[in-house]
Amino acid sequence: IAGAMFMMAVMPISSFAQLQAPAASPAAFVSQNVGFTKISIDYSSPALKGRKIFGEIEKYGVTWRAGANAATIIEFSTAVNVGGKNLRPGKYSIFITPQASGEWTVHLNSKANSVFAYMKDGKIDEEAVAKDDAVAVKVTPRMAADSHERVTYAISAEDNKTAKITMAWDKVRLSFTVDTQVDQKMEGFKAAF
Repeated sequence: IAGAMFMMAVMPISSFAQLQAPAASPAAFVSQNVGFTKISIDYSSPALKGRKIFGEIEKYGVTWRAGANAATIIEFSTAVNVGGKNLRPGKYSIFITPQASGEWTVHLNSKANSVFAYMKDGKIDEEAVAKDDAVAVKVTPRMAADSHERVTYAISAEDNKTAKITMAWDKVRLSFTVDTQVDQKMEGFKAAF
């Protein structure tokens, strides 16, 4: 009996020893079917924690990984069109280049690399980033009245042919459109019969 009592007393301590602290930038995932296409975004969600992000933590003119920890990945289950460019189905990493004024750039990296794969002498090699862009879309940021504590991505189905992808953090809202090419796919289907 004494041995059993000892085991019961020790078990909770060993269970706590295996417990890990919550991640500072927890993993997040969002997915939406639009037309015939499943769009998914896998990212980590850093917090503001009272800091000034854009212009200080994330410098203007320097490409950012659009999340934290690992690369932020967007995946398309079928071919899509973004910014006038046709993209194959598959995974792309999202990078964002913020600017002090004017348009920001959303990059979809063709190799699904981390932005840190482009580090050279302690800085992001912007030319190398641009070389591996599947597409780079110029986007005007919207400033919201309310502040988002954590990076959040949302996918809206719009007319169920196009999707609006929105990243929100602090007071910044940045959106770009994905055309899932429903009409072209329907034409291709009709032509096959």
